[in-house]
Amino acid sequence: MKIQFWSVGKAHDAYVKTGIEDFTKRINKYFAAEWTIIQPPKNAASLSEKDLKKAESVLIAAQLQKDDFVILLDERGKLFSSTELAQFIQQLANESNKRIIFLIGGAFGVDESIAKRANFIWSLSKLVFPHMLVRLILAEQVYRACSILRNEKYHHI
Repeated sequence: MKIQFWSVGKAHDAYVKTGIEDFTKRINKYFAAEWTIIQPPKNAASLSEKDLKKAESVLIAAQLQKDDFVILLDERGKLFSSTELAQFIQQLANESNKRIIFLIGGAFGVDESIAKRANFIWSLSKLVFPHMLVRLILAEQVYRACSILRNEKYHHI
């Protein structure tokens, strides 16, 4: 199983880049993992919210494969404990999913077409975080889930 983290926006800011890279490297001990940053359209500032989400959805859809299992991050999604996330990732691995995509949408979220395409909608919290912090939290939580699955000391209960 390969884990891909997709985020619409600019490259990782320096203040989170090292942490994201560190946790991604750690995840690679369990599953192949990588980041894809989807650059917003060049004319993003001149587009309405609806048109921007539609333009971003075209960019996202162009990279999706038919069999991808897409987990959309959205504050209205299902909440998990770290242990529940670990069990969910194990279930996805057991189901022989080839590519799991954790998708962070743009500043206004994602177009309805992408939300409908998602296999699961997950919320990190009821709070709203800056996209850069979401990337870091996501990478850390997926690493934590992997360490839970291996009964390693990183996650203490």
